[in-house]
Amino acid sequence: MTDLIIIGAGPGGYKAALHAARLGLQVVLFEDAEVGGTCLNVGCIPTKTFVHAPSFEEAVQRQPLVVAQLRGGVETLLSQPNITLVRERASFVDAHTVASASGQHYTAPNIIVATGSSAKLLPIPGADLPAVVTSTELLQQKELPRRLCIIGAGVIGMEFASVFQRFGAQVTVVEYLKECLPMLDGDIAKRLRKLLEKRGITFHMGAGVQRIAPAAEGSSASVVFEKKGKEEAVEADLILMATGRKPVVSEDFAQAGFDFDERKGIAVDDDFQTTVPGIFAIGDVNGRQMLAHAAEMQGIHVVNRIAGKEDAICFEVMPAAIFTEPEAANVGPSEDQLKAAAIPFECHKAFYRANGKALAMAETEGMVKLCCEPGEGRILSCHVFGAHAADVVQEVTAFITLGASLQQLRDTIHIHPTLSEVLVELN
Repeated sequence: MTDLIIIGAGPGGYKAALHAARLGLQVVLFEDAEVGGTCLNVGCIPTKTFVHAPSFEEAVQRQPLVVAQLRGGVETLLSQPNITLVRERASFVDAHTVASASGQHYTAPNIIVATGSSAKLLPIPGADLPAVVTSTELLQQKELPRRLCIIGAGVIGMEFASVFQRFGAQVTVVEYLKECLPMLDGDIAKRLRKLLEKRGITFHMGAGVQRIAPAAEGSSASVVFEKKGKEEAVEADLILMATGRKPVVSEDFAQAGFDFDERKGIAVDDDFQTTVPGIFAIGDVNGRQMLAHAAEMQGIHVVNRIAGKEDAICFEVMPAAIFTEPEAANVGPSEDQLKAAAIPFECHKAFYRANGKALAMAETEGMVKLCCEPGEGRILSCHVFGAHAADVVQEVTAFITLGASLQQLRDTIHIHPTLSEVLVELN
């Protein structure tokens, strides 16, 4: 008998384990792969290593070193006495019992499911061809593809498009929607896409992929899509399927009795408790906010609830970033979403080209769009593209969380010269 069982040692799971141990709880943490989950091993961290590497060769060489160092740090943290790391797959026996792959049973009054997500593939002919890869396989390539076709212009697709074009690959992006990055303000997304087009990336928007054809002479495969009623094709040496992710659920979840769905994940309430008291689901598996930092904070909140500790984490204010070149980031609803919801607002804009630090850095491509209540009232959202966009949005996230107004943001002294001064230059 232990205080808490956690299934999955990704960002949500291992951070929850560490927080619980700090609060004096005894934790059993299951992980049948590497600690750190998708984010550390085949997602956020390897991708950012590619983003910041000057060449493909250096990225390939440095990536495993960065991952190994961070993974080693996590394993060291998890070696403390209050945490038992079981490196096996866990399966539910009942609502309070979990069995390891070797047959040992563990019981606890509280269980957190943090099994994460996996790549979602389009169910089209040719999706299983050798030339088709997910982000995991793309990060394992040892040779730079001459021609890379990316299906999907979401976060994963856009980040890889940006970095592989910089490495020297010929990059084509095929997207079903009319614009990239649907979570971003439409104006911001369009400006970013146009900038990437100028740098040499070809975009086919409003294009529905029909199939992936076997290799023709001189190519590995062809992506066949329909655009404006006409069928077109793009030949590529490698094809990245970047069409989203799906929660990792298991048939044994039924033994615990909580509601779950293969497409939507595990159903939870606002405290991330499932339909069975004492069982919680955090991170990608609950399908709410598929972000590593969301998983971490959900885990902390759940542990606080188990320990009877109050917190003021505001999950309605969730910042996100896209590490293209330049970056893009956002927090809160877009201008179009505010209009659709009939929420009164006013919109303010500022451009990097008028910012002294941006000029000094030769990073003048960028724009900030901030929405607030009328009369420079409470800040509602901020969408940005440009150098260090994530840092700019992070500042605004703090203001939104505290319910601050645009006037209060303007009254806050900003260091000069910094990119964050763009926030007080909003017109």
